[in-house]
Amino acid sequence: MIRPFAESDFDDVHAIVNEAAQAYRGVIPADRWHEPYMSGEELRKEIAAGVSFSVLVDEGRMIGVMGVQRVRDATLIRHAYVRKLAQRQGTGSALMHHLLAGLRGRVLVGTWAAAHWAIRFYERHGFRLTSREEKDRLLSTYWSIPDRQRETSVVLILDEGGKS
Repeated sequence: MIRPFAESDFDDVHAIVNEAAQAYRGVIPADRWHEPYMSGEELRKEIAAGVSFSVLVDEGRMIGVMGVQRVRDATLIRHAYVRKLAQRQGTGSALMHHLLAGLRGRVLVGTWAAAHWAIRFYERHGFRLTSREEKDRLLSTYWSIPDRQRETSVVLILDEGGKS
């Protein structure tokens, strides 16, 4: 069952983000890794900034989370994470299809350039990798991230949201 985030989900969402983000350890630049990957305070700031999460619950246990955030004329996919035990079983795809079904217009997602598995996931859902110039322009327009993160990130775009 996929449903909107509720405040009572906070601890589960926080745990999923940090569990699934372990895949980045040793992959992304060491100066961008930290423990926990996302603090509770950071997660609260993301929610306050307008990230709207959906969660996937299976047999009473939350196994995936994915958010969207409207920024200017685009929708950003934010914080897409699946518990390790539920990876490669369609959880992420189910969340992606659910979120995209309600979107129209341009959809963007940023991820680490070294996270090849994440890039492939988004490409399988119709996103295309942007050029370096386009990436830099999109990151400057739609995200507020440190320069070092900008250097080590990519942006993928789905020009006609909801059609993956």
